[in-house]
Amino acid sequence: MASYIEGSLLNDETILHQGHISLWSMFPLIFMGILLTPVGVGLILLIVAYIRYKTTELAVTNKRVVVKTGLISRKIIEINIIKVESVEVEQSVMGRVFNFGALRIAGTGFNQAPIPNISDPMAFRKALTQAQTQ
Repeated sequence: MASYIEGSLLNDETILHQGHISLWSMFPLIFMGILLTPVGVGLILLIVAYIRYKTTELAVTNKRVVVKTGLISRKIIEINIIKVESVEVEQSVMGRVFNFGALRIAGTGFNQAPIPNISDPMAFRKALTQAQTQ
């Protein structure tokens, strides 16, 4: 099955960087899932964590930033690279230790687009900044 991002690429558009949601950000859900597996509820929590991980797509292309979340109901954020004015990275102490955090992308014509729980948010920000200079 092709990803949403690969299927939505425009002519002459290439993926420069792909990000993903951090498993550390879902630690409470996974931990409770493992803990409650003998009761039966845990399996549901683990399935929810798996679906959340697999249905979140993040990418920087040479033309835009694309974020897709959700399986049945979707949320899609697409921002043209030339419209991005600033990128804010927010990491808690745990985020710094386990290398995950949130991005807020601000651009012309829209408010901030928050992207939570990204694994290695500094690499994503760097790829976005490099794409702007190309």
